[in-house]
Amino acid sequence: MSAARVSVVIPTQRRPGPLATAVRSIIRQEGLDPRTLELVVVDNDQVPSAAAGVAALAAEAPFPVVYVHEPEPGVANARNAALAVAKGAMIAFLDDDEEAPPGWLAALIAAQARLGADAVFGPVRARAPAETGVHRAYLEDFFSRKGPAEEGVVDHYYGCGDSLLVRASLPDPLRPFSPLRNHIGGEDDMLFGQMRAAGRRFGWAPDAWVWEDPAPERLSLDYTIRRAFAYGQGPSSNCAAADPPDRLGVARWMAVGVIQATGYGVLAAAKWLLRAPNRAFTLDRAARGLGKTLWWGPFKIHFYGLRAPESTT
Repeated sequence: MSAARVSVVIPTQRRPGPLATAVRSIIRQEGLDPRTLELVVVDNDQVPSAAAGVAALAAEAPFPVVYVHEPEPGVANARNAALAVAKGAMIAFLDDDEEAPPGWLAALIAAQARLGADAVFGPVRARAPAETGVHRAYLEDFFSRKGPAEEGVVDHYYGCGDSLLVRASLPDPLRPFSPLRNHIGGEDDMLFGQMRAAGRRFGWAPDAWVWEDPAPERLSLDYTIRRAFAYGQGPSSNCAAADPPDRLGVARWMAVGVIQATGYGVLAAAKWLLRAPNRAFTLDRAARGLGKTLWWGPFKIHFYGLRAPESTT
């Protein structure tokens, strides 16, 4: 049997409902020969809780569906476990809270071929329930990904969800994601930063968009502002993690962070007092600035790979 040309990877952890939506959206992909595809679902739960559900969904698929259980917690561990078994020369990533329209994968593949890109990214359109409240517009914007209106080569990168990577372009074709980012995220930023330093080519495919339905517990300012703070830490911590460390880059980003945190912090306070509708957007910018400044050990926030609490029932 010939190797799959494209492997779609979906990492998951204890989200059976959204995972089923994501998997079925891949099963419904159009315009591609099923013989060139495979789907790899990697379960990052302590126990193989997604195994039965994935097995049932696999019966609906016209291509192989591979289930991988990676009990060691961490988003980098999960992605690496999937790549270790994936057969594709190209790897597409979809998050387990995303839903891909039928033409999604074909659009990514076509854009990669036209652009000769090593990695291609597409837009993400977040959906929040109407009852989300006054900050619904901000929350949908926070979880969305926007980019140029036209397809083309870009000089920057985006996140892993809704992306297509050429395996041969990865610094390590089997374990490209750094375990240093297992619990704080940003493992994709680190990888794409390495690829950019190596002269790899990035592309943008506006037609390859997906829906994202954030988990209800994430649709709050408590979560997104902490996450914005963590995103802000990325540039400073990436410079610190470089080999050799880019100390000048760390200092530059910290200085930028002080300016942003101060300026946007004052503006956010004023908007909060006035109950301005867009006040959450400004608070977000202040948090990202603060993250650039406070990026080291004790300020790191863990979002991924945490063990589930023991049941008390």
